[in-house]
Amino acid sequence: MSTDDLPLHTHKHSLRIPFNRLFALIYWCAILALLYHHTHSLLHSTTLTSFFITLSLLISDSILAFLNIATQAFRMNPLYRKEFPENLKRVLRKSDLPALDVFICTADPYKEPPMNVVNTALSVMAYDYPTEKLSVYVSDDGGSALTLFAFVEAAKFARHWLPFCRENNIVERCPEAFFETDHSRFFEAENIEVMYQGMKARVENVIERGKVDVEYITGERESQVFSKWSDGFTRQNHPTIIQVLLDSSKERDITGNAMPNLIYVSREKSRTSEHNFKAGALNVLIRVSAAMTNAPIVLTIDCDMYSNDAQTPYRALCYLLDPKLGSKLGYVQFPQRFRGINKNDIYACELKRLFVINAEGMDGVLGPNYVGTGCFFNRRVFFGGPSQLLSPEIPELAPYNVVDKLIQSTEVMELAHTVAACNYEKNTDWGWKIGVRYGSLVEDYFTGYQLQCEGWKAIFCNPARAAFYGDAPINLVDVINQTKRWTIGLLEVTFSKYSPITFGIRAMGPIMGLSYAHYSFWPIWSIPITIYAFLPQLALLNGITIFPKVSEKWFILYVFLFLGAYTQDFLDFVVEGGTFPRWWNDQRMWMVRSLSSFLFGSIEYLLKSLGISTHGFNVTSKVLDEDQSKRYEQGTMEFGVPSPMFVPLTMAALLNLAAFSWGHVGAFRGSNDLEGLFLQMFIAGFGIVNCIPIYEAIVSRSDKGRIPTKTTLVSLFLALALCVGAYVSLRN
Repeated sequence: MSTDDLPLHTHKHSLRIPFNRLFALIYWCAILALLYHHTHSLLHSTTLTSFFITLSLLISDSILAFLNIATQAFRMNPLYRKEFPENLKRVLRKSDLPALDVFICTADPYKEPPMNVVNTALSVMAYDYPTEKLSVYVSDDGGSALTLFAFVEAAKFARHWLPFCRENNIVERCPEAFFETDHSRFFEAENIEVMYQGMKARVENVIERGKVDVEYITGERESQVFSKWSDGFTRQNHPTIIQVLLDSSKERDITGNAMPNLIYVSREKSRTSEHNFKAGALNVLIRVSAAMTNAPIVLTIDCDMYSNDAQTPYRALCYLLDPKLGSKLGYVQFPQRFRGINKNDIYACELKRLFVINAEGMDGVLGPNYVGTGCFFNRRVFFGGPSQLLSPEIPELAPYNVVDKLIQSTEVMELAHTVAACNYEKNTDWGWKIGVRYGSLVEDYFTGYQLQCEGWKAIFCNPARAAFYGDAPINLVDVINQTKRWTIGLLEVTFSKYSPITFGIRAMGPIMGLSYAHYSFWPIWSIPITIYAFLPQLALLNGITIFPKVSEKWFILYVFLFLGAYTQDFLDFVVEGGTFPRWWNDQRMWMVRSLSSFLFGSIEYLLKSLGISTHGFNVTSKVLDEDQSKRYEQGTMEFGVPSPMFVPLTMAALLNLAAFSWGHVGAFRGSNDLEGLFLQMFIAGFGIVNCIPIYEAIVSRSDKGRIPTKTTLVSLFLALALCVGAYVSLRN
C-alpha cells in the first residue's frame, strides 16, 4: 500500500525518553528511602498516637508510590505520529475505499439536545468520502419521538447541506460551527442558514412542547413512523424501532448525487430485561449495522462530539489499510478535544493527560486506550483476538459477511429487528467475548483494555487540526458526577478477575499493565489526598510535629519528592501546549475530585458490593444556563447545589485555613517549633492556595453558584467535631 516515495505515515520517539527513564530510577530510589524512613519510625514508635500517625503516612505514601510507578509507565516510550492522507488518495481510488459505518449514541433529548446530535451526524455525513460507502447509525436509547423528529428534519436539510459543503470545499462541516464563522464569502450561505435556522426552530419547538404535533408531520410515511409512539410506549418499555431516513441506493441530494445512509435505531426495551446502557446500545448497533451494511470500518462518536475535519477517515485509513502494520491493528483513536472551555480551564475538562499525554506514552508500546468516541475500529476486532475469530450465532453478523441486499428489503429489516430485541443476547457471547464489553460502567475503558489483552494493537492519531470537537461541562456538579460514574466503573474492573495488576500485566506486559492500572486505581487517590488534607493540619493545631525538621537530612528527601513530581508533571503539560494557569487548575481539580467524586464513588461502589446500595447511569447535562455560562467564562467555579460531595472539600478548606492561622499564631508567640512544623505549615498553605475558589464561594459571592449556607454550616460543624476528636485523641 505504501512506498518509500509515498509514505502513509511516519513516527518519531520523544527526545525526553532517556531523561524520563533516568529520573524515574532516581525518583523510585527516593520513594524507597521514604518508605524505609516511615517503616523505621513505625517500628520505633513509643506512643499510640505516633504509631497511628506514622502508619497513616506510610499507607498514604505507599499508595502515592504505587500511583507514581503507574504514571511513570506512560513516560517510558512516548511516540509522535504523522500521517499523509494525500498520499493515500494517490495510491487508492475512491471506488477501492472500504465502506464506513458511523455509530452515534444518545439517551435523553433534554440532557442531550437533539440539535447537538443532529450537528454531529451532519458533520460526519459531510465527510469528504464516497457517500455511497458511508452509513450513519443513530442509537436513541431514550426511545424519543423528539429525537427521531430532529433526524427527519436533518435528513431533509442534508440534501442541501452536503452538496453546499462539497462544492465550496467547506472546512467547518458542522452547521452550527460553520454559521458561527464569517461565511459571507459563500454565495449560497445565506439561504442555507435560513434553512438551518428554520429546522432548528421546528426541532426546538417540538422539544419545548414535549411531543410531535400533527402540524409537523408531513406525508403518510412520517405519520406511520410516529404512530409507533402509542400510550403504552415508555422509555424503559417499547418495541424496536429502526427507521431508514436516507437510503443511498434511492436518495439523491439537490445536485443528483447519492446521499449517505442515515438510520435511526431504538433498541427494544422491557422492564424485565437488562439494558447495559451505552455498551448494550453499541452492541445493538454492531448487529443492526452488520445486517444492513456490515462496513469493515466502524467509527464510534459521542452525540456531542462533532467532526472538525472532513479528511479524518483518510487519516485513520493511513494506518488501517497499511499492510506493514499487520493484521493485529484493531483501532485508531483520536483525542477528545473540547470547544467552549474557558481561558484557564477551571474544571480541567481538557483532560490533557487522559486524551493526549498518556495516549502518546501507550502508543509507544501497544497503543492507546479506547476513550469511547473518535475511534475508528476494524470491525473484525469485536469478534475475538487476532488469531481467534469467534463466530456469531447468525452467519450474517460475521465481520466478513457481504450484504448483497438493499437495506430496506424485507429480509434485511426482519434480521435487523431480530438482533435489536432486548432478549437477543441471552445465552450468547455478546458483551462478554464479542462486541463492546459489559461488566463496568466505563465500557470504553474496559473494552479497549480487553481488546489489547486479546492481542490487538492500537494507534494514536493526533493531527494538528482537531478531528473532533465536543462540549465540556461548565459546572462543578456535572464534572464530579461524571467522575463519580467513572470511579464506580473503574473499581468494577480493579476488583474483578481482569484487574490490570494481575490479568493485565500477564496479558500485555508490565508497562501496558501499569498504564491501565493507572486508570483503574484512580479512585484510591482519595486515600492519600484525604490523609494529607486533614492529618498534618490536625497535628499542627495540636502542636505535634509529624515531619522532619528543616535541619534534618530527611527534610531534603521530602522537598525532592514534592518538587520532582510537580516539576515533571508541569513539564509534561507544557510540552503538549499547556499553560501554567491551566496546569495549576488541572492539579487543583485532581485534589477536588479526590475529595469528592473519587471518595464518594468509592463509598458507593463499596455499598453496592455489599448489596446496600445501587447506582444508575447519569448522563451529563449538555444544556447551558445563561448565568452559569457567564460565570464560567469569568473563571468562577460553580457550586450552587447542596451536594454532600462538597462537604469534604469545604471541611478541608476550613481546616487548612484554621491550621495555617493557628500555626502562625503559635510561631509569633514562640510556643511552636517553626522548624519542626515547617512542612505542616507548607502543606496547609498549599491547601489554602488551592482552596481560594472555595473561600470565595463561601464569603464573597452572592450569586446562585456560591456554596449553599447549609453546606457551609454542616462542614463547619463536622470540622469542629473533627478538631475536638483529634484534640482528645492526641492528648490522651
